[in-house]
Amino acid sequence: MHQVNQLLMTGGITEWLNSLVTLEFSWVLLALLVAVLAALGEPLYVVLGAITAYLMLTLPDFPPIKPFTASLNSIIEETRVISDKVELLAIPFFVLAGAIMTNGAIAERLVNVARAAFGWLPGGMAISGVAACMFFAAISGSSPVTVIAIGTMMYPVLIKDGYSERFSTGLLTSAGSLGILIPPSIPMIVYVIVQGQLEQGWSLPIGPDGKPAYGILAESGLDPVGALFLAGVGPGILIGVCLGLFAFVEGKRRGVPTTKFDFSKFMTALRDGFWALMLPVLILGGIYTGTFTPTKAAAVAVVYAFIVEVFIHKGLELKDIPRIFSESAVLMGVLLIIIAMALGFNRYLVKAEVPDMAVELILGWKMSPLAFLLVMNLLLLVVGCLMDIMSAILIVVPLLAPIGLELGIHPIHLAIIFIVNLEIGYLTPPLGLNLFVASTIFKKPIGEVVISVIPFTLIMLFCLGLVTYVPTVSLGPLAMMAGKSPIVGFPETVTRAEAEALLEAKADEPIGSEQSLGQINKAVSGGEAGDILLNDETVPDDALISLIDVAESISGEEMSLLLSKHAALGDEAFNALSDSLMMMEEAERQAFMKVLPTLSDEELKARIADDVLLPEGGGSGLDDGGNDEDDNEDGDAVPNGEDAPLMPTDDDK
Repeated sequence: MHQVNQLLMTGGITEWLNSLVTLEFSWVLLALLVAVLAALGEPLYVVLGAITAYLMLTLPDFPPIKPFTASLNSIIEETRVISDKVELLAIPFFVLAGAIMTNGAIAERLVNVARAAFGWLPGGMAISGVAACMFFAAISGSSPVTVIAIGTMMYPVLIKDGYSERFSTGLLTSAGSLGILIPPSIPMIVYVIVQGQLEQGWSLPIGPDGKPAYGILAESGLDPVGALFLAGVGPGILIGVCLGLFAFVEGKRRGVPTTKFDFSKFMTALRDGFWALMLPVLILGGIYTGTFTPTKAAAVAVVYAFIVEVFIHKGLELKDIPRIFSESAVLMGVLLIIIAMALGFNRYLVKAEVPDMAVELILGWKMSPLAFLLVMNLLLLVVGCLMDIMSAILIVVPLLAPIGLELGIHPIHLAIIFIVNLEIGYLTPPLGLNLFVASTIFKKPIGEVVISVIPFTLIMLFCLGLVTYVPTVSLGPLAMMAGKSPIVGFPETVTRAEAEALLEAKADEPIGSEQSLGQINKAVSGGEAGDILLNDETVPDDALISLIDVAESISGEEMSLLLSKHAALGDEAFNALSDSLMMMEEAERQAFMKVLPTLSDEELKARIADDVLLPEGGGSGLDDGGNDEDDNEDGDAVPNGEDAPLMPTDDDK
């Protein structure tokens, strides 16, 4: 055992396995491993974890930068960093809020409101089912939950009114899939987390004015989660309206009887459903007015749902709450384990430069943005048939998002296209989750459910085409919030090649053409701090290169204060200071920025000269130059870790 540990710690086991296994045979073994795990019925996170460990240990095209155990430690650290993200906290809150409402009376009251509002139209009951699904989706954020909650109530009513079993099954199964598109949406939150881990994140190429090209994300004043929520409203309404129109046509064709509109019944239903209808208004209104963030909105949704269901609707008793909490915790545990394992697999993809190779391959085909989106849609439709939505987001987004950015496609637009494709995936065999849910609650064979959703799937494919090639559907509301025209054309941003050419042509800019666009995008992602960096003409380029990374974790006001010290310190001391800040951990950097206003120029110079910016926490390491090891308290050498801040290399510049 000691020898095995030594092999793991030194990386020798990787070299030993690579010496025994050829590249071709290693892929055969990988396929065999996946087949065995699938035959044993192992859950997804076990399969992903096993694949990741195998790839890191054996494949020659993955040269390990560090010993295997250090790579595992780095994956664990990345998972911890993910768990610190406030966006992740929104997921369990929305899951819990949806569980409370599913077990309570909110769904029934929403159905009653929809009946009173649309029952007088031809196909009114079917339209009511679509409307109820849309409203409930805007509360629960989950497609399967929407099918269960609305489908169980509306299915018998539709059959009684004269609709066929096949039509009723297909309609409710399809309309329930709107849960991942109409905000709040749990898959959208996961998408934001995954996209935020990419080097380019949500940043955009630089336009001719030196600012983010069509920067409607930053200018709208919303964070990525809020922006993605808002962008999902238009496509969600579009699909809902198209399904409603189909229901209208079917109602007229079948001559389904209608009910006379009764204003008093409508007002009664509206009064009874008032608290249910106010929940999406509270959540989305609070986000878009800036009252609270999406994460805080999720917490508000839990408290609101609890109060309404227990004390107002009285659809739940206090004794039911522990059971609901327990069920929600199990669901969240499964999701978090999948995220952790997928992060490890993503790490392999990045180290093996798979996304970079995919970008080069697609760009080598000289595709236009329109052609790329067509290919991406076809690929995602296949992925949706074979993979659940969370796995698809975690694994496929890192491959496709960089290509879209290269071609000038807005990251929010790309995200919505991705979500709509995976929404259709809920309806396609063999892994369409809504198919299995509908088969269970409607007591139909899975084959019959698949046939029933075909016409509705075709309608959603038509809507997918509109969402893909009419960017205004998703980006229009964001553009309006940014004070721009809601009409958005292709491409929505300048392409990467155009931006690099622009930088080379503008030699008088404070950041020279040798600076990679990826680093400039990092600066821009710092918001106001990034704008200050890009427009500052007093600080030398080499200091700006270091400060670009710093811009991500400090405010514009703090960056202004930092740049104001340049004249007093001079180039040499200021360069040393900027290099030191770049190498600091984010927490240390923020701690120093709090101390900076209290330091005189002389005190700051002395700290720089003494190599101690934070005396309470030890030296900042101005001149450590990226040593591979630091000393711990016992004097033992420990690896810095993959994520330790490093000085930029020539390739980075």
